[in-house]
Amino acid sequence: MLSDPKRRQARAQAHQRGLYPAPLNEGRSRNMQANRRANTKPEVVLRSALHRLGYRYRKDLRLDLGDVKVRPDIVFTARKVAVFVDGCFWHVCPVHGRQPTTNEWYWTPKLRRNMERDRTVNAALKAAGWQVVRLWEHEALASAVEAVVAAIDPRPEHTSDVSGDR
Repeated sequence: MLSDPKRRQARAQAHQRGLYPAPLNEGRSRNMQANRRANTKPEVVLRSALHRLGYRYRKDLRLDLGDVKVRPDIVFTARKVAVFVDGCFWHVCPVHGRQPTTNEWYWTPKLRRNMERDRTVNAALKAAGWQVVRLWEHEALASAVEAVVAAIDPRPEHTSDVSGDR
């Protein structure tokens, strides 16, 4: 891992080369660095609800699907179900996703690549016999749990009875 001064130097060089924009200020920089790849609040709440219902899973398990490497948020290995809890901004939610107002030259292609990666991952998982469940971070907990439970065990008697929102 890079030390703090080396990290700052590498970041400054990347900004100079135009690989990505320099932060508008130190606060924005801290905010962006605090974004998590795993264990986001919606993901943790969903995992807790599934665990309370007795479901056991792997979290953030890397799956190698030929050329495609993927880390679903929740993985039911025996059932071959991969669950993703997608952030509205990062995955361009049709309801809450918004176009960036600064540094569009960087963000627009990045968000487009995220969407393309999601499609590639879905196709690779399906080709490998996996069922994919994609949920938005804003979805109600009850409907998210219901979608996951339906994918794990599609029999009608195994629908969940979870109430409440996040």
